[in-house]
Amino acid sequence: MGKVEIYDTTLRDGAQGETISFTLADKLRITEKLDEFGIDFLEGGWPGSNPKDITFFKKVKNKKFKNIKIVAFGSTRRKNFPAHKDPFLKQLLESETEYITIFGKSWDLHVRDVLKISLDENLQLIEDSVKFLKSEGKKVFFDAEHFFDGYKRNPEYALKTLIVAENAGADKIILCDTNGGSLPFEIEKIVTTVSGKIKASLGIHAHNDSGLGIANSIAAVRMGAKHIQGTMNGIGERCGNADLTVIIPILQLKMGYRCVDEDNLVHLTKVSRFIYEVANIIPPNSQPFVGISAFAHKGGVHVDAVNKNPETYEHIDPVKVGNERRILLSELSGKSTILHKARMYNLDKNPELIKKILDKIVNLENEGYQFEAADASFDIIVKKTVGDYKKLFSVEGFRVIVEKRGNKIVSEATVKVRVDKYIEHTASEGNGPVNALDNALRKALVKFYPEIEKVKLTDYKVRILHPEDATAAVTRVIIESADETGSWGTIGVSENIIEASLMALLDSIEYKLHKTRVK
Repeated sequence: MGKVEIYDTTLRDGAQGETISFTLADKLRITEKLDEFGIDFLEGGWPGSNPKDITFFKKVKNKKFKNIKIVAFGSTRRKNFPAHKDPFLKQLLESETEYITIFGKSWDLHVRDVLKISLDENLQLIEDSVKFLKSEGKKVFFDAEHFFDGYKRNPEYALKTLIVAENAGADKIILCDTNGGSLPFEIEKIVTTVSGKIKASLGIHAHNDSGLGIANSIAAVRMGAKHIQGTMNGIGERCGNADLTVIIPILQLKMGYRCVDEDNLVHLTKVSRFIYEVANIIPPNSQPFVGISAFAHKGGVHVDAVNKNPETYEHIDPVKVGNERRILLSELSGKSTILHKARMYNLDKNPELIKKILDKIVNLENEGYQFEAADASFDIIVKKTVGDYKKLFSVEGFRVIVEKRGNKIVSEATVKVRVDKYIEHTASEGNGPVNALDNALRKALVKFYPEIEKVKLTDYKVRILHPEDATAAVTRVIIESADETGSWGTIGVSENIIEASLMALLDSIEYKLHKTRVK
């Protein structure tokens, strides 16, 4: 089916998402990661909008990338400046990138109500800007902003903006669904019409305000677009942009197009989680292809079928995108789930051990444990049952104090930890009792096990199991942790929330240490 170019705008459009703020170091790390993954184009930012983006282009100017071509982004010239004197166009040139993307208005509503100029004047802005950048030896992509809305209101004028850009020398014409309100059948019809009028290569830039950013991008490709703009994990302003972590595997695995090298596609999940980590966002479990629940199976019937043939409940092999099959443990699991887990430890031919594990899980569930989100705690139980567990440390005692100092509430935890013959007795403060306890544990253990510095607590959930018991009710704590290679869940259950939290914390640390030290 040929090649579809992937144009990533995570650093510019993605950074406009609420709560997202990339530092210069973040932007450089993301650039390197996406280059390794094989993205074709990376929009580095708008050089005229802020000093950080100006510095970014200076930093990447002399870097050698394997795959990525860095793109500077900006707008057409201002109405009161000739192109060669427009300050923002000059800053685009000063970025010294081979490729420049400029956006121009293609919806007459914006021309009249926002720019407050005539329709012909807007066409002149587009023509002058593209011609000037081309005369400076640049490859120019023209983003037709609000194109689909503009076409639906005034198709003749919207097409004129594309024709003017093409005649001025634009190398690619990108049709933008900037408000994210178009539907796939509309996209298909309009792209088909445009492809009959425009000779330049067409692209699509879709937003997700109707939940259709991905579908609209796929629809455009079906009608001939060979260039897709989007962001990793769909981050971006309002409801976000078209999600490249979904678009890429759909095009490559289901439609036969080539987006990245096949050897790189297996790193998709890792790239997705890297972007979330840098953006300080908790990944949604249910995200297609790369989410932790994307290939998770809970019901006993499902698990049984997947064990016999994974295709029964999986639309692709998760390995192809770097994800993994997960078998969840719950009251719905049944023996099939335990058997699947047992195979991981080569226990499928040891029915006595399997029964022992199953009995233990059932008893713990009766006490309030729930393992579907605590796979790491389950693994530790299995290790202990089969004799594969090594005790790397023990907590000899702990104390947590919460007190008011002036107008401030302060939490302080003290822990006494034994590692072999050594005793560490440490204290640490935190923004709450659990955070203080976590800090104290790490402080005590890090000199023995430095790898725990890479473990981050990404989520903390508390559930009261018997609310009718009021303050004496049993508490279930589930903690999600992550390191540079993946994430895992652990659980603790107790009438005391601090003890339940400590149990989950200890399981998290032990899981990490067994993963790195015990083979």
